[in-house]
Amino acid sequence: MADSRPIATGSKALDRMVERLAGSADPRRRYEYVLWLAKKLQPLPEEFRNDAFKVKGCVSQVYVVGELQNGTLHWQGDSDAAITKGLLALLIEGLEGLTPEQASAIDPGFIAATGLQASLTPSRANGFLNILRMMQSQARALAA
Repeated sequence: MADSRPIATGSKALDRMVERLAGSADPRRRYEYVLWLAKKLQPLPEEFRNDAFKVKGCVSQVYVVGELQNGTLHWQGDSDAAITKGLLALLIEGLEGLTPEQASAIDPGFIAATGLQASLTPSRANGFLNILRMMQSQARALAA
């Protein structure tokens, strides 16, 4: 039986997306949602496509850039793989507007609650975690 407690990541936007994904029993519907998120992601300016913003440990090319404005984080990024771009978009939307402390405190356990792991390859699931870790690392660096 599924745990009926709401997910509490520390981000209302992330909670909403996790609940939406967790609420779908159909892996194809989850993929469609992730691909829809990918399409909404704004293009990443060329100057950010370099090693400083590249997520290590991802099979696909993934770039993520955090910026601190008035104490809150704002993100942009891109990937050359549609599913990975959607996972990145989920994290960008989920961590948008948080403080560096809030972003750093997000427990990666929410990833399991999405139900995505069942249909992601191990390398893609690991890449999802690496994107989150890179974002949290940038958040800590921006706060310092």
